[in-house]
Amino acid sequence: MARVELDGLQLSLGGTRILDGVSLDVTEGECLALLGPSGCGKTTTLRAVAGFVRPDAGAVRIGGETVNATPPHRRNVGLVFQDYALFPHMTVRENVGYGLRMRGRRRAEIDAAVKEALAMVRLDALAHRYPAEMSGGQRQRVALARAIVIRPDVLLLDEPLGALDRKLRDEMQIELKRLQRDLGITTIIVTHDQEEALSLSTRVAVMFAGRIAAIAAPTALYQRPGREDVMAFLGRANFFDARRDPARGGWFRVAPGAGFRLPDSDLPETVRVGIRPEHVELRAGAPDAERGECGATVADVIYRGSTAEIVLQTADGASLLADRPSAGLELARGDRVALRLPESHLVTFDDRSTT
Repeated sequence: MARVELDGLQLSLGGTRILDGVSLDVTEGECLALLGPSGCGKTTTLRAVAGFVRPDAGAVRIGGETVNATPPHRRNVGLVFQDYALFPHMTVRENVGYGLRMRGRRRAEIDAAVKEALAMVRLDALAHRYPAEMSGGQRQRVALARAIVIRPDVLLLDEPLGALDRKLRDEMQIELKRLQRDLGITTIIVTHDQEEALSLSTRVAVMFAGRIAAIAAPTALYQRPGREDVMAFLGRANFFDARRDPARGGWFRVAPGAGFRLPDSDLPETVRVGIRPEHVELRAGAPDAERGECGATVADVIYRGSTAEIVLQTADGASLLADRPSAGLELARGDRVALRLPESHLVTFDDRSTT
């Protein structure tokens, strides 16, 4: 394993700025997810670490050594791509051992290493098969085994689960997390899937327009993002402007009769606030203004399997979303409810940047 450091990477292609001062420090054994929309620069950042692109400015360091001029085959990185990139005319065993053969390893050493790698990904019984004889999930495991068999200092994963269906993707997330934890390899994974990034990584770096917008542990980033666009990209959220209520001291008002306190007394008169749908509180009955409740009408109920999305309309026309377990849910369109936004889950923003 090795530490990966990116220091102010700049890269332009065809007059378009792709990377605009990207700096990252990935510690030994860490799994960092690069998350962002298409075209944000996350794959280009990964390719810069691999050596497939050379930045116009800035430094790429692996294990403390600057590798800007080092070709890909001398960086000792393992690569896994979305399309697997397996050789169709080779068996699983031959595909996994290819990198070691290119390094001139002895036959006995290759056989032992391939056997160990296939056991790690639980494919040792399928070593004789060809890629066309395997499922998508099995082929992805072969690609993983081929990447780890060379004992890389860094493992780079570029949308590794993007070609799989939802069920296989969920299963492979568990496998990837187990493998990364067991091997302790420094790992960088590129994805546009928010759930994948949050579930696999020890830290998530969100990228917009060639820059790192935010970086933190998954829980901290999801619950307390510093920017509105980051919160919006990481999942569904309600956003609104709240105004200080002079008659109630430190209370803010989002709708007639609805108020809440914010811990920062130095906030301006108007503040931008966000809250996740799962944190919006609902109950039957008349609203209690002293608890910060307001009346709302259920505009729609959208069934999503284990959960239901409740679309709410307040008296002043504001629209909010609330999530509830679908089992036993008795709300229906047109029902009146009391709505509350708990202070502990309200997030305020210093800027109004959007994606």
